[in-house]
Amino acid sequence: MSSSSQDLFDQAISLPSPDIEARTTRLIGFEARYNQVEKDIRLMTNPDALTAWSKQHYTKILPICEILLDRYPLIILEGDVGTGKTATAEGIASRFAKEHRKEAMLYKMSTRVRGTGLHGEMSKLVGEAFQLVTTEAGRKRFAFLLIDEADALASSRDMVQSHQEEKAGTNTLIQKLDEARKLGGRLVVLMCTNRISAVDPAIHRRAARILSFNRPTEGERLELLRNDLQGVQLTKSQLSELVQATGPTESRPYGMTFSDLRTRFLPTALLAAFPEDPLTFELLLKAACATPPSPPFPNT
Repeated sequence: MSSSSQDLFDQAISLPSPDIEARTTRLIGFEARYNQVEKDIRLMTNPDALTAWSKQHYTKILPICEILLDRYPLIILEGDVGTGKTATAEGIASRFAKEHRKEAMLYKMSTRVRGTGLHGEMSKLVGEAFQLVTTEAGRKRFAFLLIDEADALASSRDMVQSHQEEKAGTNTLIQKLDEARKLGGRLVVLMCTNRISAVDPAIHRRAARILSFNRPTEGERLELLRNDLQGVQLTKSQLSELVQATGPTESRPYGMTFSDLRTRFLPTALLAAFPEDPLTFELLLKAACATPPSPPFPNT
């Protein structure tokens, strides 16, 4: 008995999506990351464009072009927790569909495809998920498949604690990526992971590009605070002090993540002022000092 799309996917979103676009405008560093992968996805979804380019300039298809055309339609976004990987992946899919005027869908695979531990269940569900997206890609001509927490679905088969069921699921995922390469650009897979070292090496090798995400730098924290605190009367030196307070310290080698800044630190400061008082530098600094950054995700 086949599983329903509700069992396999958390969401199926038509692209371009105004909601995703609105969230993307608040992502620090999104433009640079999008520019890194736009040409990759353009070639994945329109391989004929590269052969046309080669024939135009060289009257034949160069060997280097054949190498690029043989790549897998897979991009991995890896890095620390709370650094915007999933939001960026969604934004890349929506922006690409909009800029290239493509009718597209974004499918967010559910971790439920891991199954309940029954023999063969994970492999079956992974296979069904790819089959459904492939069918949709055939109908819509183009689809993105977003696999969040990819280390849970593509765990290294060499790990001692890896169960036979997980190994079989990873084997199926690799097989489906191999099949996706034959779809002529109608499917692009985006994987997000906090633990790139836990993802099977065969998945690494198939990635056309790996985008790395780190905790925000001083410049990125300053940009975020300037944007989010527009209208609050703060001097340059006060903003600088907030930047330092939210970054690494002598006793802590890591600073806040983007998520820490926007879902913990800034709300804490605002609620300390609301509803009687204005938001002041003193309240912001107190909240920054009282908000411990999320510890880095152990990359093992």
